[in-house]
This record gives sequence, structure tokens and C-alpha cells, in this order.
Amino acid sequence: MELLKSLCQVHAPSGNEAALKDFLLTYIREQSPRWQVQPEIIEGPEWQDCLMLVFGEPRTAIFAHMDSVGFTVRYDNKLVPIGGPDAKTGYRLVGRDTQGEIEATLVADEEGQILCVDFPRLIDRGTELVFKADFRESPTHVQCCYLDNRLGVWSALQVAETLEHGVICFSCWEEHGGGSVSYLVRYLWERFHIRQALVSDITWVTEGVKPGKGVVISLRDQRIPRRSFLERVVSEASQTGVPYQLEVEEWGGSDGKEIQASPYPIDWCFIGAPEENVHSPHERVHRDDIEAMVALYRALMRHL
Repeated sequence: MELLKSLCQVHAPSGNEAALKDFLLTYIREQSPRWQVQPEIIEGPEWQDCLMLVFGEPRTAIFAHMDSVGFTVRYDNKLVPIGGPDAKTGYRLVGRDTQGEIEATLVADEEGQILCVDFPRLIDRGTELVFKADFRESPTHVQCCYLDNRLGVWSALQVAETLEHGVICFSCWEEHGGGSVSYLVRYLWERFHIRQALVSDITWVTEGVKPGKGVVISLRDQRIPRRSFLERVVSEASQTGVPYQLEVEEWGGSDGKEIQASPYPIDWCFIGAPEENVHSPHERVHRDDIEAMVALYRALMRHL
């Protein structure tokens, strides 16, 4: 869990994922000599802050977004949300501007509408603030801000250790509307003719999805994946012995929406652990669901 703890502490709200990309590059270059297959690392200015790892002869791609929700400082220490963060008075926010480090207190009204931050000086306009990380472990759970989606990134890195054939794409901007996946899938289609993708992300605990009952395979959210591909995924999952749950939701989205909106015939399926306290400093995920997520991804990347 030390790797996950470190990932949760990296400042990387939507639009400013560079620090997390650099963290991942350092980790991958240090650890990949011990992986089963040495990946080709694809990154550079033409990919903005995205990063791809190519293993063997890939048939399937994993997408894991690097960015988090947060806040942008406007005028007079007022805030504009990045994505959909939870807003409660008292949340601790951190960041940095030209005058130094910032640790401030969020102030919101009773309806959870963001008002401003309590800080003894004016913060530079455009400064990004994120939840202060407080990583907590128990025998059953892991809890911290930004498990969505640092846990999805962490899971993909566990899969990378034994992955023989596949691509892992670390994408940007997902929490605030997306924008990077369209050019990533173009590259995957033109170079490898990739036709299938799995979205390594974190979903919600709901009345139909319970903590500790297994990783979630989403049958739909705001978008509807192609049914025949979903049936293949569920069929393969049922043969692994890994505990899983099926999710059906009306709202919510992921990198899957950009895959589906692209002009390339790439099937996709969202698979991830469910969490409580979504988009807050107290996101919580059951350890059994984390283990099931990694195990199912390893199996699916072998068989799909």
C-alpha cells in the first residue's frame, strides 16, 4: 500500500497531470526490469501529459485516468470546482502558488455550494487546490482522497508486472470532461488495430453494489457499451472464480465515453472497485474488492 499512498499524495488535478506522469515514469523505469515483459514506453510532447506502455503484441488496452477533482482559485479566494468534488466546510485543501505552500480551509454553505477558502492572504488566481491526503488503513479498508482514480492507476501497475500482451494507457482530464482518450485510441487503432478496451476506474457503492462483494463490471452508465462485448467479459469473468458484481446506472461516465464517441470500432467495458464517500477526502474501498480488481484484470488481459 505504500505505492498507493504515494500516488494519492501527488498533486494532479485535471489539466495538471504532469507531476503524476513524472512519478509514474520514475516508478516504471525503476520497477519494469523485474516485470515479466519489458514494455515500450510511449510519452513525449506529442502526447501532452499522457503515457502508454506497450507489452508484446497487444489485443486489449487498459485505460486509467491520472487526474483528480479539485478546485481553482478565482478572485478574492473564491473557488471554482474542477470536476465534481464534494464540498463541506472544514475540508483541508493544499496547493502552491508563487508566494509559497498553501494549506487552507474550505468554506461552503449548507447546500454544499463552494464559497471560498479561509486563508490569511490572497492566493494567486488560477492556483489549483486539492484535498489534503490522509491515508488510512484498517484490516478491511483503505481510505484517502483520490482513490478515484489513483487506485485504478495502482491496479494497472500491478497488472503490468505479469502482463505479456496489452497496452496500458494513463490518460488525462477525465474528471473534467475528458479530451485525451480520442487521440490515444487513434494511435492504438492505427498502429495495433486494437478493438477492445477495459476502463480501470473506481465506481460507487449503491443500493445494488456493496463493499466487500467483489469488483464491479458495469453494464451501463450514462453510456451503453456494445452488449456482445459485455457478454464476453462477463462470461470470461464467471470462469475465473474472482468475485464480481454487475452494475447498472443511469448516470456517471468514464474514459469509456470518449472511446465510444471516437470514430474507431473499439469495444469497451468499465471494471473497477466500488467506493464510499465519492469525490471527498474520505473515499473508502474494501481490500477484498481491490484484490478482486487486480485478479480479474490479470485474467481478462490473458483471455480476451
